[in-house]
Amino acid sequence: MPHAIRHTYSFQNIKHINIMLNANEILQKVNESLDIISRGREPETLYEPIRYVLSIGGKRIRPVLMMLTYELFRDDPEKIMMQACAIETYHNYTLLHDDLMDNADLRRGHQTVHKKWNANTAILSGDSMLVLAYQRMAQCDPDKLKPVLDLFSETALEIGEGQQYDMDFEQRNDVTEAEYIEMIRLKTSVLLACAMKIGAILADAPVADAENLYKFGEQVGLAFQLQDDYLDVYGDSAVFGKAIGGDIVSNKKTYMLINAMNRADEKQRARLSGWIDAKEFDAGEKIAAVRALYDEIGIDRLALEKINYYFEQSRKYIDAVGVAEERKAELMSYVARMMKRNY
Repeated sequence: MPHAIRHTYSFQNIKHINIMLNANEILQKVNESLDIISRGREPETLYEPIRYVLSIGGKRIRPVLMMLTYELFRDDPEKIMMQACAIETYHNYTLLHDDLMDNADLRRGHQTVHKKWNANTAILSGDSMLVLAYQRMAQCDPDKLKPVLDLFSETALEIGEGQQYDMDFEQRNDVTEAEYIEMIRLKTSVLLACAMKIGAILADAPVADAENLYKFGEQVGLAFQLQDDYLDVYGDSAVFGKAIGGDIVSNKKTYMLINAMNRADEKQRARLSGWIDAKEFDAGEKIAAVRALYDEIGIDRLALEKINYYFEQSRKYIDAVGVAEERKAELMSYVARMMKRNY
């Protein structure tokens, strides 16, 4: 895609042309920068797994959001490439440890680090990724260092809290929708929100704009995770990028399952519990049966309504950001593509 051209006018109506990077160009530059993030460091056995994790794909949503947010206020997004790579390195560190905790075999169609190497390597390489993330996040202007690191550190703690809630929920059968929403806010949404607010801070955005962008990212993050829950049941595997029904097979506490259990009548709950408690079953049969129950209870409609609710909530926050609408165009277009829907 060509560079986006933005026209601004002075009081004398003199035209100025500013060159901006679009989302695809940002993505390419982020990938190039991640390729060299640990170059020159040893031992190879520590850093090879890090390079491997960062090389096996991913949408790079968080660094792209950070740089597009920065571009709302400034035209030199490559200035914050270190911080953009930091947030992506941190995100992949959490995935590496998640995979180890879940004993997952694959990530993005590739062997997980603890399967390709071993658990000790996964722990140590993951810890090193966390340090690399902080090193790169700290390479910002000195006057931005404290607010950036304060936000980044608080976000990291919140993500850990969300992960623990997620683990705790697996041992409970009385999880409420409100508890689930708070868990995904902590586990997923706050990192998107953090990425956007850091982009705003680094661009010297007004405090009110930075806060509205944080809230925008938070609401989009909630919609994003709820859509992920929905697509795991009703998506097309060719489009979704992974097999459909994995959450059903594993009895994962998702928005869909929690609401089905809470809204089912006695007979429906008995059928659902039968599948949840089953030790031996055909995966395809279980997916089809549970999806049919979701249809009966109206969970598909409920989930779509909730996704739309968070999108509508997000609109009021981006609308409140005090920059011209044309400056928001690339960010809004990217978010719409990210969610595969129109704003």
